[in-house]
Amino acid sequence: MRKLTLVLVLLITSLSMAYSQGLYSPGSPKDDGRFAASTKQVNQFFRRFNAEESQDGQKRYYSGDALYRDRELRGQFISILFDNETSGISTNLKSEFMKEVLAENLPQFLNFHREGWFAEVSSIFMYKGKRENVTLFLKIQPEGLGYEWVIDKVVFEPFKNVFKKPSGSEKGFLHPLSHELGFMNLRRAFQDSDTPEAFTPKEYEPDYLTLFLYEMKKGNIRFETISDVKFHFFQINNWYFELNQFNRPGFNTGWLIGNLVKLNSGDKETILKYIYDQK
Repeated sequence: MRKLTLVLVLLITSLSMAYSQGLYSPGSPKDDGRFAASTKQVNQFFRRFNAEESQDGQKRYYSGDALYRDRELRGQFISILFDNETSGISTNLKSEFMKEVLAENLPQFLNFHREGWFAEVSSIFMYKGKRENVTLFLKIQPEGLGYEWVIDKVVFEPFKNVFKKPSGSEKGFLHPLSHELGFMNLRRAFQDSDTPEAFTPKEYEPDYLTLFLYEMKKGNIRFETISDVKFHFFQINNWYFELNQFNRPGFNTGWLIGNLVKLNSGDKETILKYIYDQK
């Protein structure tokens, strides 16, 4: 029994030393499990992506430390920060992404306090006695001596059909000589029309966040719970990726890149439109 105990102790010690010394090659099952399973926070995802902490997550690295933002360590970390079970991101796309991120002449890093990333929060609110899905978009902004999350946009299905700006022959308009009548024909916009938004500028966009906050202040909307959180990143030049939390058995869990896209001209605007209009 004592021999068995001694063998187990020696085996565990040997494995621990091998891991702490980085002897497992990137991409191997043991390496993948040990790295990915410990990425349980978004802040840790940033640190691992930038190689600003040790392999076991027990030590932070700062400027001046030997392994701070070390290129080889970054490669080991980033290679296992992908959802390898359900996303379907190709090996070639991952390799191209990593090659650009780890470029020796101009490596790219993530910055928590910099623009180019935001949160998408799926939530549930009560609206006029009915449970409704609400998508909130939050961003980081400076505040005082620090930073804060603020609600930037909202997607709320009951509001989507409130404004239906007509076009063409169906669009009402105010005659260019309306000023000569003292704008008395504004009656057309405010009394005779059920689409007063038709009389607004071409660039007019409804401010749904203001409407949402107004309804909340009136007591018509009440917060219930959060159902899901994800993050959208555009900080890497010519790339977009989505960060999701995967809670499942196995080692490929936690905060992982669930979607990766190489951006061409105009792609960023298309993706943003899809994100904001998908609900």
